[in-house]
Amino acid sequence: MDTILLAVNGTLMRGLELNPNLLAVGATFVKEAFTEPVYRLWSIDDRYPAMIRVYSGGSAIALEVWAVPSRGITTILLQEPPGLCIGKVRLTNGEEVLGVLGEPIICEGKREITDWGNWRTYIANVSHNKT
Repeated sequence: MDTILLAVNGTLMRGLELNPNLLAVGATFVKEAFTEPVYRLWSIDDRYPAMIRVYSGGSAIALEVWAVPSRGITTILLQEPPGLCIGKVRLTNGEEVLGVLGEPIICEGKREITDWGNWRTYIANVSHNKT
């Protein structure tokens, strides 16, 4: 079976809300990784993140890399929230893989969470502060 590496940085990660979408198409977890320090991350109404590559002011964002059967990539994309897309993501080891990115327009007026370094840390903090 042909597989494609897919970097995920939000609700598709292990144990999170949309992870069953990856599992349903037969994807398998490969590794935890970081992007090159050229990305920024936003919270879209505390429901999911959007990651965008930038020219300056970027950071390394923690993510997961999954091996997804090539026939499952379209299914995954169609199940993603509006404004998320698949593009190329550069990892700290120089590897370039497909990854989930956000369209810049969905980040306008939203909370930037780049300083948290990843979605898991951000949502853990938000959940803790709500109790």
